[in-house]
Amino acid sequence: VLSDILKTLPKNHDPNLIVGFDASDDAAVYRVREDLAVIQTIDFFPPIVDDPYTFGQIAAANALSDIYAMGGSPALAMNLLCFPGCLPLATVGEILAGGADKVREAGATIAGGHSIEDEEPKYGLAVTGFAHPDQILSNASARVGDLLILTKPIGTGVLALAAKGGLLDAANEKRMLSIMTTLNRAARDVMVRFHPHACTDITGFGLLGHSCEMAKGSGVTIELLASQLPVLPAALEYAAEGLVPASAYRNRGYLADEVLLDGSLPLPLSDLLFDPQTSGGLLIAVPGDEADGLLTQLLDAGVEAAMIGSILPRGEHPIVVRA
Repeated sequence: VLSDILKTLPKNHDPNLIVGFDASDDAAVYRVREDLAVIQTIDFFPPIVDDPYTFGQIAAANALSDIYAMGGSPALAMNLLCFPGCLPLATVGEILAGGADKVREAGATIAGGHSIEDEEPKYGLAVTGFAHPDQILSNASARVGDLLILTKPIGTGVLALAAKGGLLDAANEKRMLSIMTTLNRAARDVMVRFHPHACTDITGFGLLGHSCEMAKGSGVTIELLASQLPVLPAALEYAAEGLVPASAYRNRGYLADEVLLDGSLPLPLSDLLFDPQTSGGLLIAVPGDEADGLLTQLLDAGVEAAMIGSILPRGEHPIVVRA
């Protein structure tokens, strides 16, 4: 909603603003020197897990991901914290400790922040990162002939819902938390060795929502191959039982006119295409002749990457999903 409202405001004319709110990019980018750009982002949300330390880790990894998606390296982070007066200070401390540890893992520094009293806890970060202006990646610069690589499996939204209902077993909960607390740092470090044209991270709008932003911003059609998608098996099972987040249905409704789904796709699988992710993977559009090399190096670095589709000339729909 905020992005749509911002687009109605007068456009920025600062020549040093490389990326603003004209598109749906992950962060703002400002050139401070010919060889240096500042990347700024902000993200926070209510708890999606019960453990406060883990919540802090997930929220921090999610916020840091926007810097990685732009091709940058995070340097400085500020805490954003809302909490009710009844929440024990020890719990608040655990949230902040989780965030601080994840920021430290990213090689960045926590330098303060701001807190207010609120009825519901919320936590996240404002993050500043850096990159060379020529190395900034947008989600609106994919090119025909590019291939698409996704660096984390999808389905964590469904698993988080199952966990809230006490239905998720320990092994799958551990798997879910591992995915959401894993930084996209390794994926970014490998990605910048190549010549990607576009990148975004997959979060609340789901794989199809963020793919659609890339397709529309780039003036192309994205074709995804459902058979190649990295999907969490347990998420498919729960989706088959009807355990799907309400926001997945909202994503589906919002994208109804933008997406052409293969009629043979099973409903549980198509539900996961709209599943909201938290701290999801990077979606990278890379030239076709570099895609195999990038995928190989990602896998060698321990990244759960998969080749999932390609960039086509713009057709009737921004997104086409083949079985």
